[in-house]
Amino acid sequence: MLKTLENFLEWGGVKKDVTCLILSGIALLASLLDVELFHINPAWIAIILCGVPIILEAVIGLVTRFDIKADVLVSLALIASVIIGEIFAAGEVAFIMQLGALLEDLTVAKARAGIEKLVHLTPRTARRIFDGKEEVIPAEQVQAGDVLRVLPGETIPVDGIILSGQTSVDQAVMTGESIPVDKGAGDSVSSGTVNQFGSFDMRATKVGDDSSIQRMIRLVQSVDAGKAKIVGIADRWATWIVVIALSAAGLTWLISGEIIRAVTILVVFCPCALVLATPTAIMAAIGNATKHGFLVREGDALERLASVTKITFDKTGTLTYGTPRVTAVKSFSKEWTDGELFRLTACAEQRSEHPLGKAIVESYKNQYSDELLALARFQMIPGQGVSAEAGGYEILAGNPELLQADQITLPEDMRAAAAAYLETGSTITYVAVSKTAVGFIALSDTLRQDAPDTAARIRDTGAAPVLLTGDNEKAAGYMAGQLGIREIHANCLPEDKLRYIETFQNNGEMVCMIGDGINDAPALKKACVGIAMGGIGSDIAVDAADIALINDKISELPHLLLLARRMMLTIKCNLTFSMTLNFIAIVLAITGVLNPVVGALVHNAGSVIVIVNSAFLLGWKKKSRS
Repeated sequence: MLKTLENFLEWGGVKKDVTCLILSGIALLASLLDVELFHINPAWIAIILCGVPIILEAVIGLVTRFDIKADVLVSLALIASVIIGEIFAAGEVAFIMQLGALLEDLTVAKARAGIEKLVHLTPRTARRIFDGKEEVIPAEQVQAGDVLRVLPGETIPVDGIILSGQTSVDQAVMTGESIPVDKGAGDSVSSGTVNQFGSFDMRATKVGDDSSIQRMIRLVQSVDAGKAKIVGIADRWATWIVVIALSAAGLTWLISGEIIRAVTILVVFCPCALVLATPTAIMAAIGNATKHGFLVREGDALERLASVTKITFDKTGTLTYGTPRVTAVKSFSKEWTDGELFRLTACAEQRSEHPLGKAIVESYKNQYSDELLALARFQMIPGQGVSAEAGGYEILAGNPELLQADQITLPEDMRAAAAAYLETGSTITYVAVSKTAVGFIALSDTLRQDAPDTAARIRDTGAAPVLLTGDNEKAAGYMAGQLGIREIHANCLPEDKLRYIETFQNNGEMVCMIGDGINDAPALKKACVGIAMGGIGSDIAVDAADIALINDKISELPHLLLLARRMMLTIKCNLTFSMTLNFIAIVLAITGVLNPVVGALVHNAGSVIVIVNSAFLLGWKKKSRS
């Protein structure tokens, strides 16, 4: 029976609630204007549409869980008002309480599908080499020790060690870094990462639930996605409110002998403004955040954000643009200028599928209008670079191993100059022309233009920025130095980021995590508040986060942090005002100054003031110092 009632109350969802509120509002207005329908007070419509559900929910909560919430007191006030004939008062209280409940429902988090998307990254099949023959088997049947073959473009099915072959592997799913890593015999590879160019044979070492991708899925599943919802203050204090209200009403009736005073006390004790204090402020702040490019997915995310003391950043794609760019071209030959070396290298790379090769071509085209020379020959050498012929020149562009394989020696001054760029986290493409090393091109992921100012403004709010990145220590240190970030944790896998955040939180810090990659998903869920880069970030990261930054303008992050704090100040003001108003109304009800109708109108006025105060958040922005 109770289950049937619960299903009935949930039927229709938000559309039904909005319709009932509109009809109830019209009915109350008609009642206020003394309009009657078939000699019946129209306020009965509000009592039936808004009041009956409140009473049913209160009964269900008491019977099934002995759960005393604000709706218990509201139900008592409704019933008492109806008994003594104060129909408008009953309808008005029911309307206000249902309005507050609807606003709270609209701030509840939507269902998320991040784990399902993560599971889809798990490879379905694997190519096993057995007795010299290749056979395709389900990935879950791979055993440790099996020899597998991985072709270009395929996802690596399990963790293992490369036995033979050269390749480049996109490890973004695990480290978040955008530049593929060259791999050869003896190097380890992880499940879920993508083989880019060359085929290779590998020996499986960790399979099934022990593989890297499965460990990350378990991390995401194990983290508490609920994050301790903040209970509405009216419900938190409901038991005391009910006890005090009944005691005050009973004593007043006994002493004065006037039941109308007792009913008025029950009416004014109803926490209408108290119920509206928090959800109205949250919804107004969410509206403000939306105008600044934020999609707030969790209703109480801004409440948690207001208490944040540390903001942990992923590097690639969050503080940087997430794509490699040419930062320097250095020629060490009198025959070739820097610009000529750049053009010749871009010519050689124009058919390359490697992100570094594409970045060189794109950067050249952005700087120069010259047409690239046609290629007479092109060969991509997995894990090393490219070999090409253009304009009658033999060109090699790649890592030192590519040049060494052709017996080309790198001069010491070239090595020393390249080492300086390597210290800053750059990747170096060495270039040889006609069997002679002539120079190099340095590429690196570059900081977003607004990143240094954003980090400085976050520090000004009192929150400490922290860098959590899968990149190496040199690259991380160089970037952090430009940003003024003092705390750095490099070489982080997903479980490392999760561990650091857990440590911070165990030490009493409230942590906000900002990231964009699949590898950030566990940390985004674990953090007190997770913010994902919605523009370039992965769907899985966005699904795991509480808030998504749609336009990727990280310069708006300080505004969001200050907005959350301003919202909490507004909520505290709303609560203080509503409780003060209630106290005054109760005193006036005890002394007989207020009757139930006037008491309901006082509540109505208080609720309007709370809503108006919250509405100021819609356009709030911290004034810049002149």
